[in-house]
Amino acid sequence: MQLDERDNIAVALKTLPKGMRIPWGSQSILLKEDIAQKHKFTLKAIPKGETIIMYGTLVGRAVSSIAKGAAIRTDNTEHAAADYKPMGQRYSWQAPDISRFKNSTFNGYHRKDGSVGTANYWLVIPLVFCENRNVDIIKSSLLNALGYNTSASFIVDAQVLVEKYKRGESENDLLATDLIKNSEEIAENRTFPNVDGIKFLNHDGGCGGIRQDSETLCNLLAGYITHPNVAGATILSLGCQNAQVSILKDAIQKKDSSFAKPLYVLEQQQSASERHFIEEAVKKTFLGLIEANKNTRQKAPLGKLTLGLECGGSDGFSGITANPTLGYASDLLVGLGGTTVLAEFPELNGVEQELINRCHTETEAIKFSNLMKAYSQKAVAVGSGFENNPSPGNIKDGLITDAMKSAGAAKKAGSSPVIDVLDYTEKITKKGLNLLCTPGNDVESTTGLAGSGCNIIAFTTGLGTPTGNPVAPVIKISSNSKLGHRMKDIIDFDTGSIISGEDSVETLGVALLEYIIKVASGEEVPAAVRLGQEDFIPWKRGISL
Repeated sequence: MQLDERDNIAVALKTLPKGMRIPWGSQSILLKEDIAQKHKFTLKAIPKGETIIMYGTLVGRAVSSIAKGAAIRTDNTEHAAADYKPMGQRYSWQAPDISRFKNSTFNGYHRKDGSVGTANYWLVIPLVFCENRNVDIIKSSLLNALGYNTSASFIVDAQVLVEKYKRGESENDLLATDLIKNSEEIAENRTFPNVDGIKFLNHDGGCGGIRQDSETLCNLLAGYITHPNVAGATILSLGCQNAQVSILKDAIQKKDSSFAKPLYVLEQQQSASERHFIEEAVKKTFLGLIEANKNTRQKAPLGKLTLGLECGGSDGFSGITANPTLGYASDLLVGLGGTTVLAEFPELNGVEQELINRCHTETEAIKFSNLMKAYSQKAVAVGSGFENNPSPGNIKDGLITDAMKSAGAAKKAGSSPVIDVLDYTEKITKKGLNLLCTPGNDVESTTGLAGSGCNIIAFTTGLGTPTGNPVAPVIKISSNSKLGHRMKDIIDFDTGSIISGEDSVETLGVALLEYIIKVASGEEVPAAVRLGQEDFIPWKRGISL
């Protein structure tokens, strides 16, 4: 498949043998070597130093002469990305047909600030890593007691035997007792049925490093506390750490000046003992859960959805199937008045000009350009660069350069205009497509997307990854059906049928949005949520590609 008429390379949709002659327009191409599925081969001879074009954009440069019909590899191609300049004419966009969804709603948790959650969680957060152990103790005391240990498909409830033994029942009665409870039964018997879970945000920050690290952490945590999917929080502070309670409270006020959620802050250095400190935290958390349980799911317009656009473990099909499918769903949601957010700035290298040209005003274009340049310069200053972003897995499955990877990754954002550009931890405030500065690292990025307000995240993958998030449901989308079948325990939606020709980007984009709505309503539970995959890694603003 040639993805754009300007391309001088094509992608192999299946493994092609050496010596195969491929009809190509009025001529043919004789393959000079085996071309593995997902990898690229030349449509014409490319001399040393010449550009390599894919998706109609610069993705590399030949470091040696590459014959017509030869594979694009790391030994004959190097990363190259196009320069970018200020935006030109104002971008014009036509939304796709949204009539199918015009009267659609989802059932979510309405908050006092006007936002709507796709889930209802309580948070327990250490302000500094010294409190992680205390958080773990609280976790072990609450989850089983309240019915939230449901990441396994079943549990063996030995407490039933204890109770029967205390009542003096016989050995035969004990042996006949059913101890197995599946996750559905546990959920049905929760103490607080309207609370989807208690999430514990352990981390390694809050002190040491530089003061800006703690300020950034407090801004991120404030984003989680004010998140639409969060009912309230219990904060454990040691007392002397850099991440002071006052910094956190200021950050909360900046994000929500009318903040009214239950918030319990406890300081260990002011407590009578560790035991009293933990006991008080458990009691306050229990009271918070009583309040959180009063909220129930109610109808909300789709415009209240804020969808994070993420990819990880990408392959040579990601930019052809999963990412464009998500991009079409993104365009549909934007057309319906919703919000979508594209992150991972190191994976936008080479497509900056396209995104600059799509910016709503010059203000967004300049901010995006400045953030990209600053990020790139910091990477170069420590001896790296965006060109080092592709992982061994990316390269093995056909993504030879960062620009090639980026050109496909940007497809997640569809074609809608860029309404706002945000730095890390900044709150999403504008409807439409937003750009958020995060690393390409999967968990640092999803952590940032949720911290800025995404109440649901769609995550495309070609190699497979279990990544999840504590507060935002993460939907996993496979780029190829082989992955969808092999790792069906962690994949929620497959787009491989685009390669086989059974479906189109548009038909699957519609189906994906329908699935997103069901997840937002609590009718479908993504694998990452079901398996308890709650990854949380704050970015310290150092170089992470």
